[in-house]
Amino acid sequence: MSDLAIVYSRATQGLHAPLVTVEVHISNGLPSLTIVGLPEMAVKESKERVRSALLNCQFEFPMRRITINLAPADLPKESGRFDLPIALGILAATKQIPLAILEEYEFAGELALSGKLRCISGSLPLALATKSALRKLVLPKANALEASLIKGLEIYPASDLLQVCQHLTGKMAIPVFSPPSLSAKQDFAVDMIDIKGQHLAKRALEIAAAGRHNLLMTGPPGTGKTMLANRLPSILPALTEQEAIEVASLASIRKLPNIAEHFYCAPFRHPHHSASSAALVGGGSIPKPGEISLAHNGVLFLDELPEFDHRVLEALREPLENGHITLSRAQSQAEFPAKFQLIATMNPCPCGYLGSSQTSCQCLPTHIQRYKNKLSGPLLDRIDMHIEVSELPSGTLSQTTNLEESSATVRDRVQMAQKIQLARQGMLNSALKGNLIEQYCPLIPTDRAFLDQAMTKLQLSARSYHRILKLARSIADLASSAKIAHNHLTEALSYRKLERT
Repeated sequence: MSDLAIVYSRATQGLHAPLVTVEVHISNGLPSLTIVGLPEMAVKESKERVRSALLNCQFEFPMRRITINLAPADLPKESGRFDLPIALGILAATKQIPLAILEEYEFAGELALSGKLRCISGSLPLALATKSALRKLVLPKANALEASLIKGLEIYPASDLLQVCQHLTGKMAIPVFSPPSLSAKQDFAVDMIDIKGQHLAKRALEIAAAGRHNLLMTGPPGTGKTMLANRLPSILPALTEQEAIEVASLASIRKLPNIAEHFYCAPFRHPHHSASSAALVGGGSIPKPGEISLAHNGVLFLDELPEFDHRVLEALREPLENGHITLSRAQSQAEFPAKFQLIATMNPCPCGYLGSSQTSCQCLPTHIQRYKNKLSGPLLDRIDMHIEVSELPSGTLSQTTNLEESSATVRDRVQMAQKIQLARQGMLNSALKGNLIEQYCPLIPTDRAFLDQAMTKLQLSARSYHRILKLARSIADLASSAKIAHNHLTEALSYRKLERT
């Protein structure tokens, strides 16, 4: 005599959630429970969690031979998300719950020994895939709000195994989750109005936001570089629905908190300079997204850029160019989006006071050169804007009259410039490539000759040439100019500070 039950669940593979068919077969023989189908350690341990949960919920645990197959067999399975479908499969195979109704649902959830359901990671990609499969989703109550970001999906949030079984047997239905409405309004704890002076730096920050350009700020300590960088999200427009889902899906895989509360806000990631290459670009035996992917459609802020390990910085080169990262491992491969805006800061020398009018620099020329050489030419080539943030004039901070613009005022201009770009070319200026640059960033013959002379004098690369054109296009868009004028081009060239020095 044997019994078979099939329950549907999902694994994680990059941003995707491939279907996993949980097959539970119970037959006569010595009591045992075997899980096959390439399970990781957390999945193998589920047999003990499931056994205790079933007994503590007053269900019968069969003292027979139990074989659980997680198909497809060549797809790695990890985390405790398969606890709930395994438990339901055992109950259905032993006729303790109806079998036919399981075909309408997909299940995911980690079981406590008491039968309570605990939060899982990756619920958003799981919900998206479940909706595509035209099934309903049962998952822990803690994941319901996050999964409900996918509209048009029936979600049944459960607090424990017993509640799920009561729902499946028709004794007490779980109400379909009704998510609260999410507002696209952005609230920020910081504002551009807090920064006095530094008008050149604030102008550069506005241009960087308008075209989503990369920016490097150089200057002595205490000049406001970090303050400026921290306020960049406050002048960025809210994300679109599609952009927000991409960002939330990446955050869901890493189990970050408050995903729904910040749904429409551009992400801002600020890793410490001791971060490893795997932490920045992603990694693991089953690849997980790193900081550059968590900053997708948002900002990656690297403070004290030369203090990062050289290999970590060099790992940024390909994602900065391609907008995605591919992580290959022996058992699996995953590709994550990484269209981030890089904002970085650095001191002009190891002590920080080179060029300062208030404190003299104590560094030897060889030390200064070694410090600057930590940033390779190819990396600097991929940063659109290099600016110097100088010390404030005496008395600037003590001024009581505040004439600075608020973030809301700057954000309106940035939003208008981005609308112009999207209407003209369907993408922001930083995403222009190849022939599109020539098409949307044309120059009159005299300006083209001027740029050629500047390229020769400053010894700029072809990549820098195209980035200057895209930067000039963003400056023109902020001025609502249909064409790139000479002053737009010269301003764009002035933001290549490190090449000029």
